[in-house]
Amino acid sequence: AVVSPFLDKQHGTERAASEQVERLARDYGYEVHLYSQRVEDVGRVEEYRGRGGATGEPERSPGRIWWHRVSQAPGPHVGKFLWWMRANQRQRKKDGKEFGLEYDLVYSPGINCRDADAILVHVVFAELVGRIEKELELEKSLAGSWLRVVHRRMYYRLVRGLEKKIYTDTHVTLGAVSGLTAREVERRFGRGDVRVIPNGVDTQMFNPEERQRRRAESRERLRLTEREFVLLLVGNGWKNKGLDCLLGAAARCPDLSLVMLVVGSDDRRPFQPKIEHLRLGERVKFLEPSADVMQYYAAADVYAGPSLYDTFGLPVVEAMACGLPVVTSATTGAAERITDGEDGFVLRDARNQEELAAVIRQLFTRGELRSQVGERAARKARQFGWDRNAQLTHEFLQEALERKRSRASVGTARG
Repeated sequence: AVVSPFLDKQHGTERAASEQVERLARDYGYEVHLYSQRVEDVGRVEEYRGRGGATGEPERSPGRIWWHRVSQAPGPHVGKFLWWMRANQRQRKKDGKEFGLEYDLVYSPGINCRDADAILVHVVFAELVGRIEKELELEKSLAGSWLRVVHRRMYYRLVRGLEKKIYTDTHVTLGAVSGLTAREVERRFGRGDVRVIPNGVDTQMFNPEERQRRRAESRERLRLTEREFVLLLVGNGWKNKGLDCLLGAAARCPDLSLVMLVVGSDDRRPFQPKIEHLRLGERVKFLEPSADVMQYYAAADVYAGPSLYDTFGLPVVEAMACGLPVVTSATTGAAERITDGEDGFVLRDARNQEELAAVIRQLFTRGELRSQVGERAARKARQFGWDRNAQLTHEFLQEALERKRSRASVGTARG
């Protein structure tokens, strides 16, 4: 059983889970049962209607992916999350009673249930809150956003409590999407047995050839001229993604024809006073997320994501796969894949606007450097496909299964 509120290929955690379940079923013969409220973009999924019932399926169906639709509740995110935690467990119990379903393992990408056998940690909320605590102070928030801040604080408190309870349970096998995240889990929860399973990248979708093919069309659609030097930032939570640092760095390059594309679902209002103060004006374009994220990579000259904290940072490796030079920070998990100055640039301090401005200026003035770094980045990214991620996930789940069976055998012997 794979437990996740939704699966699609437009969000980092959910994309990773989608890519994994497709390959676990196709390449490793897993019978996968998805407990989700919404499923999109996952191949070969059928809604589950019972053993041998409307589907006419045999008792076992290796290589198949079944979707068990979990109910949703209206209201704020905290309420929806509490409902989800209860509803997915109730649905699994119901399926066990009605259809005799017994799962070898319950796998969760993140904290989605209390009874998971294996969890792949995509973010340590205890660490995240510590890094963005100033953003959660009411007195420093816009009056109209107080309710949103209070809600976020409630949600983070709830999830941090679950982290402490679940991650310290040695019966749960833990993995992490980066060495950075694994070290945080060890420091926060005393778990030194975390397996690292880095996210992958689809090099058939993201590659230099496709980026070049679509460059002119994408820039025309986004009303960008060829002389404009385009910096791209993709993701939600722009404060944490380093937008403040990026704006400050751009302001230090007034003589360069810079344009910033900021893609994501976030509130732009807190950044407007700074944009006006720095006189960046039309140089910053806020864009909505799109299933066709390739159009943004195609339009860009540099990917600039100096995140304050990012356990992985999938857009970083997608940009690398496209042959874009990337600038990120040492507090981003994907930085572990970059050799600084060779196939990308890693800021030691995510808040250092001067250092970021110097890298941007260097990339602007040296076209040959952009090309060389981009070519090396694309070669590096090809080493980290989703097939490799699925193999590591398979090994991780087999380890979890062996541990679970070992505990069961010990319990039987004692009984």
